[in-house]
Order: sequence, then C-alpha cells, then structure tokens
Amino acid sequence: MASTNDLKNGMVLNLDGQLWSVVWFQHHKPGKGGAMVKTTLKNVLSGKTVDKTFNAGVKVDTANVDKRTMQYLYNDGEAYVFMDTTTYDQVHLSDAVVGDAVDYLLDNQEAMVATHEGNPLYVELPASVELSIEYTEPGLQGDRSSGGTKSARLETGKEIQVPLFIVNGEKVKVDTRDGSYLGRVSS
Repeated sequence: MASTNDLKNGMVLNLDGQLWSVVWFQHHKPGKGGAMVKTTLKNVLSGKTVDKTFNAGVKVDTANVDKRTMQYLYNDGEAYVFMDTTTYDQVHLSDAVVGDAVDYLLDNQEAMVATHEGNPLYVELPASVELSIEYTEPGLQGDRSSGGTKSARLETGKEIQVPLFIVNGEKVKVDTRDGSYLGRVSS
C-alpha cells in the first residue's frame, strides 16, 4: 500500500484487480476544497490509457512488478523463448506477451521482461535498435512524390519508411515505440 502522495511515473498500481502503470501525475490544490492527485494510467496488459483523479493522501494498492534483463533465444513455433541472463532459466512467452516487440527482436538480443507474481506481463525493448535493411527498391533521384521516403523491409520482416538514399544491406537505427527511421549506423 502507498499513498497517492507517493505516486511516481512508472509505478504499477493494482486497481480493481487490474494492473495500471502511472504514465503522468500532478498534485493539484484548488482554491477551495482538499488537494487532489490527477493521473494518467496505462493498463499494463491491454495498453488502454485513462485519466483518474484521486483525493490526496488516499491509500492505493501497489503491485510488485519484477523487471529482468533476458536474452531472446528463438521462436519454437508456439512461443518465444527467453533466457534470464543471471540464472540461465528459460521462459516461454506467448505472442500476446511479446506483442509488437516481435517486429524488432533478433536472436540473442537483450530485452526487459516484466513479471507479476511469476506471470509474464510484457516485453520492453530499448528505445531504439539497429537492424539491417533486407530489401528496398532503388531510390530514384528527383522522385519526390512520396515525400522523399520509400518502403523498406527490415531483417525481422517489419516494413518501415526510409529515405531514398538507403540501399539493401545497410544498417539503420529504428525507434521501437513507433517504428520510425532514426538514421544510418556507421560501420
């Protein structure tokens, strides 16, 4: 249990049997009445975001979420296999738990796996990853009808938009939150 005065970004709350992560909070003292804490909460499992206001000083139930660095090993056709880098225990995660992270996962890549009471919740990747371009059409100089970008397929199979000068086999930096091109990686 914690007080609403103790809320911090990233803290996970257990409200009505569901896990909610605090995305944003603000203590608010109106001219009349008691203080409040305004929050934006994100459902850990579904990703749904809601705004909720608490009275200041109210007790809320916090959830103990364990985040561990794990190494992605392989997909066995039914599940994604991760290995804890400290204990070497292997964990099999479903498609629902891995979610969109699968678009940026390569064998032997490290990721954070969050668990609550032994149940895996989600996989968290770094903000950006470096991946190779598997295939893209040659860019034509002067072709600006598409805003100077073209479609490219990464080595993981994910399609992203890249500038016209990117060629097959080139390594690029990609934002894992929205799949946007961040730049070339110099060799």
